[in-house]
Amino acid sequence: MQTVLHAAAMVPLSIPSPSWSGFDIPLPWGTLRIHAYALCILTGIIVGLWLTSVRWKRRGAPEGSLWDIAIWAIPFGIIGGRLYHVFSSPDAYFGPGFDGTGDLSLIPQIQRGGLGIWGAVVLGAVGAWIGCRRAGLKLTAFLDVAAPGLLLAQAIGRWGNWFNQELFGAPTTLPWGLQIDPANANFPAGMPADTLFHPTFLYESLWNLAGVALLLVLDRRFHFRRGRLFWLYAMYYTVGRVWIEALRIDDAEQITLFGITTRLNVWTSILVFVVALAIFLVLGRGGRPVPDTPYLAGREPEAASPKDDASVTSVTSHDVERSVSDSGSRDNLPDNQSDPGHVDEPQEAAGDSGKAAQATPVSGTAATAARKAPGSTPKADDTK
Repeated sequence: MQTVLHAAAMVPLSIPSPSWSGFDIPLPWGTLRIHAYALCILTGIIVGLWLTSVRWKRRGAPEGSLWDIAIWAIPFGIIGGRLYHVFSSPDAYFGPGFDGTGDLSLIPQIQRGGLGIWGAVVLGAVGAWIGCRRAGLKLTAFLDVAAPGLLLAQAIGRWGNWFNQELFGAPTTLPWGLQIDPANANFPAGMPADTLFHPTFLYESLWNLAGVALLLVLDRRFHFRRGRLFWLYAMYYTVGRVWIEALRIDDAEQITLFGITTRLNVWTSILVFVVALAIFLVLGRGGRPVPDTPYLAGREPEAASPKDDASVTSVTSHDVERSVSDSGSRDNLPDNQSDPGHVDEPQEAAGDSGKAAQATPVSGTAATAARKAPGSTPKADDTK
């Protein structure tokens, strides 16, 4: 028992700050810095794409179409996420009150952190729409498929905040409080060096992972279509983002509405939730059923219709039967008719004989005599 208590006492009652934030790759002209933040974002994108590819294939989408869409959606999403962050936290870039004292050169330096999810989703959806239109696929079908993968990518990408020691919450005495290096530029001024903070990156990561499981279960149960699963994702994420955002103490744009002053991201989350709920309910109203296909109208893959198959089969069968019938008829004709190149008697005599045969009915005895007449063939004689 004492051993267990001793081991428990040795377990740190906090989350330590990371001592590693990336590595350098030596190059002939210098070094290339690989940031842990970027690795987290990249890992999240890869894992999210994997989950999306599995679900996209099950929806019957053409092979390779996911990459045709992702090549547009990912760059658009990164640009949109960065722009949203810059304008929602403008002091570092434009100076307090946009007084021009900021550093504009920091805007493209995304390795320092700072990607706003709402900008990433909005502009990423624009890129996805471009990719879907070019591939002849429905944007709503893609958004439904990608929603769990997007949330999974966010869950993994949030760990980049831990490596950067940024976007943490208010001070706390909870045993899972986060340590921040007092020498770090993000450490709040005037606070004791041993202060612990809410690990908001961990809260959001766990919230998102739970959301991935929830979306997958609900989609399997209800088979959401027409973009409804995506709007369900938006509702779920914003609920968590409101309480998590309220814990954070980093600099952010403050907005006052209805006499309440809070962070811009809180108001944005509330607005997105209301809009997503309204769209989700409208799309859920009964109406004309929509075919469960990821293809745009008129862009479905070409396939022969059953009518065309029947027509082809009928024509082929008719040709075959006629060929067999003609072959049989030629076998039953005398050689001088079935084979124009073989003539045993003058054409005029043959013509007169044919006319006589058509004009006068032939009795059985006369027919037998005719078959034994000169010009008949053994083959014709054998056929009765």
